[in-house]
Amino acid sequence: MAQWFQLQQLDSKFLEQVHQLYDDSFPMEIRQYLAQWLENQDWEHAANNVSFATVLFHDLLSQLDDQFSRFLIENNFLLQHNIRKSKRNLQDHFQEDPIQMAMIIYNCLREERKILSSAQLSSQMEVGSIQNTMIGMLDKQKELDAKVKAVKNSVVDVEQDIKTLEDMQDEYDFKCKTLQNREHESNSLSQEEYKKEQMNLKKMFLSLDLKRKEVVNKIVQLLNNTEHTQSALINKELVEWKHRQQTACIGGPPNACLDQLQNWFTIVAESLQQVRQQLKKLEELEQKVTYDPDPITKNKQVLQDRTHSLFKQLIQSSFVVERQPCMPTHPQRPLVLKTGVQFTVKLRLLVKLQELNYNLKVKVFFDKDISEKNSVKGFRKFNILGTNTKVMNMEESTNGSLAAEFRHLQLKEQKNAGSRTNEVSSTDLACPLIVTEELHSLSFETQLCQPGLVIDLETASLPIVVISNVSQLPSGWASILWFNMLSTDPKNLSFFLNPPYAKWSQLSEVLSWQFSSVTKRGLNADQLNMLGEKLLGPTSGGSHDGLIPWTRFCKENINDKNFPFWLWIEGILELIKKHLLCLWNDGCIMGFISKERERALLKDQNPGTFLLRFSESSREGAITFTWVEGSQNEPQFHSVEPYTKKELSAVTFPDIIRNYKVMAAENIPENPLRFLYPDIPKDNAFGKYYSRPKEAPEPMDLDGPKGHGYIKTELISVSEVHPSRLQCPENLLPMSPEEFDEVSRIVGPAEIDTMMSSAYST
Repeated sequence: MAQWFQLQQLDSKFLEQVHQLYDDSFPMEIRQYLAQWLENQDWEHAANNVSFATVLFHDLLSQLDDQFSRFLIENNFLLQHNIRKSKRNLQDHFQEDPIQMAMIIYNCLREERKILSSAQLSSQMEVGSIQNTMIGMLDKQKELDAKVKAVKNSVVDVEQDIKTLEDMQDEYDFKCKTLQNREHESNSLSQEEYKKEQMNLKKMFLSLDLKRKEVVNKIVQLLNNTEHTQSALINKELVEWKHRQQTACIGGPPNACLDQLQNWFTIVAESLQQVRQQLKKLEELEQKVTYDPDPITKNKQVLQDRTHSLFKQLIQSSFVVERQPCMPTHPQRPLVLKTGVQFTVKLRLLVKLQELNYNLKVKVFFDKDISEKNSVKGFRKFNILGTNTKVMNMEESTNGSLAAEFRHLQLKEQKNAGSRTNEVSSTDLACPLIVTEELHSLSFETQLCQPGLVIDLETASLPIVVISNVSQLPSGWASILWFNMLSTDPKNLSFFLNPPYAKWSQLSEVLSWQFSSVTKRGLNADQLNMLGEKLLGPTSGGSHDGLIPWTRFCKENINDKNFPFWLWIEGILELIKKHLLCLWNDGCIMGFISKERERALLKDQNPGTFLLRFSESSREGAITFTWVEGSQNEPQFHSVEPYTKKELSAVTFPDIIRNYKVMAAENIPENPLRFLYPDIPKDNAFGKYYSRPKEAPEPMDLDGPKGHGYIKTELISVSEVHPSRLQCPENLLPMSPEEFDEVSRIVGPAEIDTMMSSAYST
């Protein structure tokens, strides 16, 4: 339980990131109950092996049964109900697709490790730019923290001044009435005493007036400071958080949680609520004693209006989409929603006031009041299915925030909107957008009602793409990448009518995120240079200032191929996730390298040195290896036909490399692969991923009842080449005993005898 235990020791901002990893598809309670068991399983292997995934799926259900039995013994009815519900949900979601469950759990555990690393990095802050950045952020945070506390302290000071003012006014009022009463009593006051009392009252009045002016001025100054602090929160901190959220949505660094912002927003809101009460108190004092010119009478309306305006602005800005719309089946691809598939979205109010708990009813709308519905011909319209209202409360969130999470929403296209495809005719100028360029919006509304105060709240998601077929997901995700890379205006739903160019410096970072967000490794400078040249041309050298149009990225066929750049990248990503994840994480795959660069690297290496690169001619993603042989003066390069998911589903890539053979005419097949570039022995690089050798089977009794009549076979990759392309026989023979054993295992003794007899018969 080491990892889960470590996570629970982290600060709240990191715990919030952990919370966002889990939803109904795989709830956190299962993570909690089965923490040690989950951490002990090989989910990475399960995510690439349907048989193993199925075994783990049923083991997980058994673990839940055991947990249910423990709750049964403890007579804990609520936990019994929760565990049964969780088991049913798992069966509904993953019974037919256990690999999906394995991928989700693997991703969750991997993201947990990233959060632990981030927390460790945050706590160390040792050297270099990380330290400077963190120190800068901490200084900025301390500065804003001091401003918020100053507002809170000012409210306390004003509160004390109002109490003092009230005491002064009560004393003044009492003495005024006392003097009036004594005036009507005969012989109670001499003329001299009366004048003296009047003089004292006048002094008290001047002090009272001075105190009233002081209190009013302090409230004015308090509101000035509040406005300045609030502006920093809304126009800087919140804007930066929203930008970080956009970045995180497209694979960038995880977004910082909202707890610190919520703390600041709440303190300022509480302060403004207190100022509202203080102004009411001043109004009560004014009703008891007033005069001309009374500073309270003169300023109260302006102060009330300003306080109301600041509070309204703060509350409206605090209503945010904490977690953007996302299908649980595709957690790495938020903002792309498929019709008929459930998605989740979470709202949060950063002003955490107890009186608002269960008092804000949020309603969700789709494409409300957007002009594109009328201005773009064929613009699709959708209905929202599922519960579209939710009451914000503090109980559902682990950190007690005031939130509402919609978990079971679906979209259904309105039939009268007309059918659309992912293609557009060149003559159809009235319908310039394809389906995956059509941006939509989810908006959310609620209303805050308090005595003398009604505030309408509204917020919206980032633009979403709605697809009707999973094959549209890659193109839809490309649109999400392009928008969030280049725009910060969530209302700009016409973005793709005239999409801006992207600088290579921007796009290269986003491309690297696509790999680092689903693996442990992003793209290095050499890999990015190759991709930059592919998009910008070989003469560009991957210039950071090079401009790339949207069509070049996602719509035009690249070079002489019949598919665009992004679909090629997407195919490679899928190939890595399903078949090459371990090799990619270990850095064994060079991946993106031109053939010219490949030969330049290999030509000075030892014969048998090879490297792994992705094919440039396969849309669905394919990998190949190239090796060098011959002398350094006359090197020869050979590349094998690329392997796609079809071949890799049958044999793992490490086993292909291990058993690969080339043969020509009557020569004995040999494996030409010896060193992974630059000089890593093949077995050192890939040995830990080789399939475990199966135990030797007992001799088959074909006549017995248990005999199957089949001899087991093994798939290996063999390339047939002209003898001239092989190294000369002197370099191949004699073989070591180990090599001879391997050849015997693959070819068989009888075939070897035949070949050897034929070879020496001449």
